[in-house]
Amino acid sequence: MGLDPELVNKVMWSIPNVLCLVGSGTGDEWNGMTASWVTQVAMEPVLVAVSVDKKAVSHRLIADGGAFSINLWDRADTRPFVKFSKPAQREGMTLNDRLVRPGQTGAPIFDEAVAFAECRLWSTIDCGTHSLFLGEVVDCGFQGAGESAEIARMEDTRMKYGGVRRGGH
Repeated sequence: MGLDPELVNKVMWSIPNVLCLVGSGTGDEWNGMTASWVTQVAMEPVLVAVSVDKKAVSHRLIADGGAFSINLWDRADTRPFVKFSKPAQREGMTLNDRLVRPGQTGAPIFDEAVAFAECRLWSTIDCGTHSLFLGEVVDCGFQGAGESAEIARMEDTRMKYGGVRRGGH
């Protein structure tokens, strides 16, 4: 007996997930991607994992560039997440009109993020449709009112990601 896809989606969508922008790049090519499958996985070294669809531009940029950034957003402002669900447009030091700066690894860090973690790629695990990128945190910090901000979560939007493939996923 197979799993009911609708039930799988409902259960998977019930798992609390942060909502953030993952920055990636190699050379002059940068991208920002909305992501919800992000978590810390080790303390020594401090490792963070992000799961990225193998078809995504960010997948190639993380694999080739060897780094990524995790940019946490204030939950009162979830507008950027919809625009970054497709490849970003870079113009100068902006991605989709949002200011960015290169971090120590060259990965873009969003100026509007309330907190960020910059990671050097440590390992990659094949997970079928996705790759789990493990990154060692090389820099992190709060920006603006970041320390007191409540961080955006998937439940703050009408977005759904996870479960079984449907439509464009």
